[in-house]
Amino acid sequence: MSKQFILGTAGHIDHGKSSLIRALTGIDPDRLPEEKQRGITIELGYAFLDLDDIHLGIVDVPGHEKFIRQMLAGATGMDLVMLVVAADDSIKQQTREHMDILRLLEIHEGIIALTKIDLVEPDWLDLVETEVRELTQGTFLEDAEIIRVSSKTGAGLDDLRQGLFRAACRVDATRRAAENGPFRMAIDRSFTMEGFGAVVTGSVSSGSVSVGDVVELQPAQIEVRVRGLQTRDTPVPKVSRGQRAAVNVSGLRHSEIPRGNELASVGYLRTTKQAAVDLLVLPSMERPLKDRTRIRFHIGTAAVPGVIRFPKDNPELQPGQRRMAMVYLNGPIVATWGQPFVIRLESPLRTLGGGRIAFPAHLATNRPTPRDWQYLEQAMSNDPQLRISAAAYLAAFSLWQVADVMRWTGIAEAAAVIDALIAEGTIVRIPLSKERTWLLHAERMSEIRDWIVAQLRKLHQEFPLRLGHVVSEVQSRLHFIPEPELFHRALEGLLADKIVRKVGNLVALEGFGPKLSRGETQLYFELIEKIRGVGLKVDSPKSLAAEVSKNRDSVPQLLKLAVDSGILIAISDDWIIHRDTLAAVQERLREAFREQSTLTVSDIRTLLDVSRKYAVPLCEYLDKVNFTIRNGDFRTLAGAGTSETY
Repeated sequence: MSKQFILGTAGHIDHGKSSLIRALTGIDPDRLPEEKQRGITIELGYAFLDLDDIHLGIVDVPGHEKFIRQMLAGATGMDLVMLVVAADDSIKQQTREHMDILRLLEIHEGIIALTKIDLVEPDWLDLVETEVRELTQGTFLEDAEIIRVSSKTGAGLDDLRQGLFRAACRVDATRRAAENGPFRMAIDRSFTMEGFGAVVTGSVSSGSVSVGDVVELQPAQIEVRVRGLQTRDTPVPKVSRGQRAAVNVSGLRHSEIPRGNELASVGYLRTTKQAAVDLLVLPSMERPLKDRTRIRFHIGTAAVPGVIRFPKDNPELQPGQRRMAMVYLNGPIVATWGQPFVIRLESPLRTLGGGRIAFPAHLATNRPTPRDWQYLEQAMSNDPQLRISAAAYLAAFSLWQVADVMRWTGIAEAAAVIDALIAEGTIVRIPLSKERTWLLHAERMSEIRDWIVAQLRKLHQEFPLRLGHVVSEVQSRLHFIPEPELFHRALEGLLADKIVRKVGNLVALEGFGPKLSRGETQLYFELIEKIRGVGLKVDSPKSLAAEVSKNRDSVPQLLKLAVDSGILIAISDDWIIHRDTLAAVQERLREAFREQSTLTVSDIRTLLDVSRKYAVPLCEYLDKVNFTIRNGDFRTLAGAGTSETY
C-alpha cells in the first residue's frame, strides 16, 4: 500500500528551493507572474514527487523574512522537511529563523540539500557543511543526510531522491496513524474555478474525506458539501491524511474562505478565543518574554493577534525556558490538544517562540486561579487518566461529551478512561434524562457544595431568627449553576454528610438556628399563647407588632420562626393561626361533612361564626392543603381529610 506524506522546503531567499523542486519534479512551484518576473517565491507553491511506493506532496515556502506568515502556513501538516542551503551563500538569517520555526512546530524528520555546488570549489563545500552541522546540532536534523546537488547541472538529484525516500520511510508512525482520525485540513489557498465555484487547497492533516461528504468550515461553523476533489491535478473520489488536496465546496464564494480557515468533520472542532499553551521561548531571544506581550499567534494556516499572559507570581519567561501560559486572541481559532503553534512579534518582525496547545477551550474564569495553573500543567501529562482528569476540571461546569475530551486531550480511547475516573470518584456522573448526562469533576462538585454552605451561612446571618431557609431561595442565589440537578445533587451530599439538616421544607446548616435573647424568648411564647387564645380572629402581624412595647422589630421573624417550626400556621400572607385552632376547625368541618356532603363558603362562615374576611382565605387554604375539594361554589371533603398543614 502506498504511503502519502507532505514534504516542505525551508531556507533563505534565493538559495534555490523552487529551482530544486522544478529539477526534481518537472513542476514549477512559482505560479504567480510577479514571482516569475522578480525571481523570488512570494506565495506557497506546490508540486508532487513519486518515490516507489511513497508519494510526496511538496509545499514550497517563501524564503524572504517579509513572507514568514506564508512560510508558517505552508509548514502546517509537514511530515518531513528539506532544508535548502546554497553552497555559495551558506547559513543566512532566514535559514536560522526557518530552523527555529521547524523545531517549534515539532517537525521530526528531514534532509539537507546543499544547492548550487557548481558555483564553488570542493573545499568550500566542506566548510559550508561544517557550518550546517553547527546550525543543526541538537535539532531533529542533527544527523540528517546532507546531499550536494546542482539544479543547473543535475548533479546529485538522484542521490537527493534516494535520501528523500529514506527520510520518508522514517516518518513517525503516529503521524500515519492520524489517517483514522476525524478529517481536518487547514486551508492555505482559495480561488474560483469557472463552472465549479469555490475551491480550497491544503494539506490533509487528519482523516479522509470523500466526494459528497458534508464537512464544517471553521471557525465560521458553516456546513458545506464536498462537490469534487483533486490531488496531483487529478480528480479523485477521496483524499486522506498526508495528501495535498483541492476541495470544491458548495454554497460559498472563495472570498468567504480566506487562508486560516479549516475544513473538518462535522462536530470535531470548536472555536475559541483563548487557549492554554506549553510555551518555549527561543534561546536566541535577548530578553525574557513578559506578561501582556502583544503577539501574533500562528496555528495551522491562521495568524491571529493576541496577548500572552503568565501567572501573577511569575510574570515572565526567560530565553530557552518552557512553561505554561495563556493566550487571549482578538479572533477565533480552532485547535486540538498537542497542536503546535508559533508566536511572533509584529514589530520588529521576529519569531519569539512556540510550543503545543495544552487546553484548547475557554476556562471558567478570565484569569486562571493557582489551582487552574496546576491542572494546566497536568494537562500535558503522559498519563491518560491525569490528562483527562485535568481536562474535566478545566472544563468546569460546561456540558461536555466524550468527543470534547478527545479534542481536549488527544486521547482516542477517552471513554474507557472516563469510566475508570467515574469508578474512582474523580468524575461525577449526573443523569439529567435518558438522553443527557452531566459529567463533572469531583472538585467542581465540591465547589458547588461550598457555595451552598456559604449562601446558607449568609442567610443565617441575615435572618438569625429563622429556623431554616426554603431550598428555592438558596438555589435562586446560586442561579449561575447551569443545571438545577447539579445543585440538588450537591445538596443531597451535604445532607448525607450531616453538614446541612432539613427541617420540614427548610434547610439549615448544622449548628445554626435561631438564637433568641431572654426578652425575645419571652415575647415568642407570649405571641404563640395570644394567637392560640383568640382562635380564628387573629390580628394581622403588623397589628400584633403594634401592640408590643419591647422587641417590636423582632415580631415578624418570631412569627416566621413559629410558622417554620409548625406551631403557627400561615393561612395567608396576613393571617396566622395556631395549629391547635386549625385542628379544631378541621374536626368541626369533618362532623359537618358527615351530615351533608357539600358545604359553601357561607355554610362554613356560619358554622365557624366568622366573617367572610376569614372564611374565604380559610377555605382557599383548606383546598391548597388538600383537606377540601372545590367544585364551583361547593366544597367536599377530600378523602379522609388530611390534617397536614406544611
